[in-house]
Amino acid sequence: MTELVETITARGHENVRAEHASTFEVTTDDWLTPAGDCILAVEADATPREFDSAFKEACRSHEATITATLTVDGPDRTYEETVVGSGHPDLTLIDDRSAVGRTSTYVDDRTVMVDADGAAADFDRDLVAALADGAPCTLRLAVEA
Repeated sequence: MTELVETITARGHENVRAEHASTFEVTTDDWLTPAGDCILAVEADATPREFDSAFKEACRSHEATITATLTVDGPDRTYEETVVGSGHPDLTLIDDRSAVGRTSTYVDDRTVMVDADGAAADFDRDLVAALADGAPCTLRLAVEA
């Protein structure tokens, strides 16, 4: 098996709360309101639309395991959190603004994984605090093909 990887770099924002119980998101927007409780980071440098076609195709299988690893460079230490989910035949991966992981099987153009074993509310609170301080981060999405 081959691992296909897409990497998104972004940064935290003072309004990161990470309280959503069923999703997590990274967006290209450079702003965030307190209502965006699933958003972990802003100013993302890549979107699902830009992902390699082989990566997208590998994600469109019920058999696909997709691993999202968020690495946050905090002021005192580096934090890392991993969420594992599944692929789905209906993943379009064509959104040009956000990448969203979901604990449900709901799919839209922003969805990068379903049946995730964690959401924003599950992320380590020290990691979230670092993001709220504006720390840079990397979201690594890996799928086995």
